[in-house]
Amino acid sequence: QVQVVESGGGLVQAGGSLRLSCIVSGLTFDDHVMGWFRLAPGKEREGISCINTSGQSTYYADSVKGRFTISRDNAKNTLFLQMGSLKPEDTAMYFCAAAVKNCGWLLQGLDFGDWGQGTQVTVSS
Repeated sequence: QVQVVESGGGLVQAGGSLRLSCIVSGLTFDDHVMGWFRLAPGKEREGISCINTSGQSTYYADSVKGRFTISRDNAKNTLFLQMGSLKPEDTAMYFCAAAVKNCGWLLQGLDFGDWGQGTQVTVSS
């Protein structure tokens, strides 16, 4: 059974930074594509970032490109999302998308894999 635990969210002022982490168990971490999606009140889930198994290929939604950086540590079964230049519109619950079929599907909102309880990010103006 896949278990996903996200952490690192919080309250931050606009322009600030946060680093989210996600620990995944119950699967062979480095065999799987991973990513992040978010859910804001009144909006649909949005796939925002994805990384291939080796970590050498990364993908971003236009809404976060240039501000967020995804990375992974396969030795520690951990996924990261470094978030910078945060905006109030980034306020959402952030979820790790574990074992998505491919990055294109995640970014199109077609596959969110397995996820945990999420971590709340609130950006004040």
